[in-house]
This record gives sequence, C-alpha cells and structure tokens, in this order.
Amino acid sequence: MARMKKRIAILGSTGSVGSQTLDVLRQFPDDFEIVGLSAGVNVDRLKKQVDEFRPRYFSCIDESISELGPAQRISSVDLATHPDVDFVMHATAGVDGLPTAAAALEAGKSVGLSNKESIVMAGAQLKTIAKENGGTILPIDSEPSALWQCVIGEKSRPKRFIITASGGAFRDKSTDEFSRVTPEEALNHPTWSMGRKITVDSATLMNKAFEVIETASLFDASFDEIDVVVHRQSIVHSLVEMDDGSIKALLSHPDMRHPIQFALFFPQRRFNPDLPEFDLLTMGDLTFEAMDRTKYPCFDVAMKYSSIGGTYNAVLAGADEAAVDLFLSRKIRFNDIAHEIESTVKSHEVVLDFTIENAIEAAKWAYETTLARHPNGG
Repeated sequence: MARMKKRIAILGSTGSVGSQTLDVLRQFPDDFEIVGLSAGVNVDRLKKQVDEFRPRYFSCIDESISELGPAQRISSVDLATHPDVDFVMHATAGVDGLPTAAAALEAGKSVGLSNKESIVMAGAQLKTIAKENGGTILPIDSEPSALWQCVIGEKSRPKRFIITASGGAFRDKSTDEFSRVTPEEALNHPTWSMGRKITVDSATLMNKAFEVIETASLFDASFDEIDVVVHRQSIVHSLVEMDDGSIKALLSHPDMRHPIQFALFFPQRRFNPDLPEFDLLTMGDLTFEAMDRTKYPCFDVAMKYSSIGGTYNAVLAGADEAAVDLFLSRKIRFNDIAHEIESTVKSHEVVLDFTIENAIEAAKWAYETTLARHPNGG
C-alpha cells in the first residue's frame, strides 16, 4: 500500500525559510506533495519554483500575474485554509503574517510557524484558536524549536529556559561605532544565513527579545524563567534546566533546515543526506558569555513594554519593522533604531484585553507612525 503524502502549502516560498523548506522537500519526493506556493514580489523566483514543483495553486502580491504554468492563482488566505492542505509552512516575515496564521489555525491546519511576529503580537489568541479548532503550532525559529525538542518527553516542566544569541554582526564593536555602521555590515551575519529583516534584528538583538516573548507564550513561562546568553558559535541553539539541576541542550550546525525538517516530519525523524553531519571532535570550542545590554537597547525597550503586555507587543513588532526599513534605506542610523521604536511605543494607548484584529491595527499604526517621522529621509 502506497504511503500517503503530506500535502504542503508554503507561504513565503521565495524567502530564506521558504527556499530552505523546498531544499528539504527535494530530498523527500515520496513523502510530500506541494499543493501551493505563495510569495511577495519575487515573481521570477516564484515562476522557477512553480516550474520545478508543479503546484496546483500559487499566490503573489503582483496582481498582474494571473497564471503561472499549471498553477491557479488564489489568495494566500485561501491557500493556507485550502481543504487539500495538511501542513502550512508559514515562512513570511513581518507583521502581515498574523492574519494568515490565524486563518490557517482556525481551519485546523498544522502550521510550521517561522513568522515570530505572529506569536509576539497575539500568541495567546493563536493558541486559543488552535485549541478550539484542532490546529497545531510547530515553531520553526531555531531557538523555540530547540526548546520544544528539549521538553518533548518530559513530564516535569522546566524551571528555566535558556536561549542562546550569536550577538549579531556588531557583537565586537563598541557603542561609539554604531552610528557609522552600514546596512551592508549589518546584513553580514557571522554564523547564520537569514533574510534581511531578521538579520538586522539579530544585530540589534530585537530578534532575541521577540524570542523571549515567543518562548513565554509557547511554553507558558514568565520572563523571570527565561535567560539569554551569548553563544558565538551558534551550535547550542537553546537549553532547558530541570528541577533536579540537569540541563538539556540541542546542538546542530547553524542551518535552518534542521528545525524545518523536524517540524515537517514531527513526530518522526528522518535521515537527510543533504544536511551536514555533526562532529564533536572538529566543532571546536563552545563559549558562553553574558549579554552586554548596553550594546542592545532594542532588547531592553522590548522587555520593558512587553512586560506590560496587551497591544504593546504588536506596536513593538510594527515599529521595529518600520525602523529596520528606515535603516536599510539609509534614512536613519543603526543606533537610531531603538529610539525610533520607543518613540512610537510611548505614544501608543495600550489595550490590555485585545483581539487579533486589535493587534493587526496596532501593528499597522505603529509601522505607519514610525515611517511618518521620516517622509523625506533621516
């Protein structure tokens, strides 16, 4: 009897995580069927993907594209909720990913979620939607995925969650140098290959603040139970400490295909000849150090307002996205990013008891408010 293929939709298929998802799927043609691909503006890459994988459906922002080979155009929400889709790889970046994540979970889908902004903005609401409709959230972010893998099989709850951070592109620079760094330098991550926005967030450590928020939401932890340590090699992705003092850690090469494949096959594990094997004897030293918080004001801004909660989290996500856009377009300096975010958050009237729609509106307001301060440049 032939094995049933898991039917996949990939949102953000032309981006970093989406492309790496396709790399994994190439190795397992008998296990998965790609039902649909969704992309933003990179139509040329999307066309190549459609030609190779022959999905039935596609979605993209460019409204002039009515068809791509055999694929029929539908909206990204229709793709994420399509009855023929079993698993949605949600690989889009930014605050616009929340509505699609909510729709997929409401449709009872298993959602591999690399869009951390969705959890940051409305984690509790997404978990409720999933529980009420039979959906499942499977974290794709390297650190939350590592925590998830560490707690599987444990009957006792960890007393401490430890998230590692590479320190980003400027971990060895002084704060005096931050006003002179360029977007090109910020995008030169020392260990990971990621998309532009998350790479800048790694340099500011806003991505680590978001992972703390994500961890608190996914694992019902308080901020006091979550620590961040700098681990330059990006080999140990996260750790959990149990009540008896033992610590479990997940180690692998810094390659997003590891957490992607784990989520795709969960609860099974499969050999992938394309993934690098791990050799303890050649990996070198593993080091851990305290985070120098004076270098990462974005982290402190995020923790300050996220501890209050409500729509502050959505505003943090929207303001950060705008501030990163301003930096990449050279309208502000790197060391202005934290100030831009906090200026927007300070002017927000927080709603503590909020809906997903409130979160979407707050993030949109924050993005537009931040950009509006620089209509003609920095």
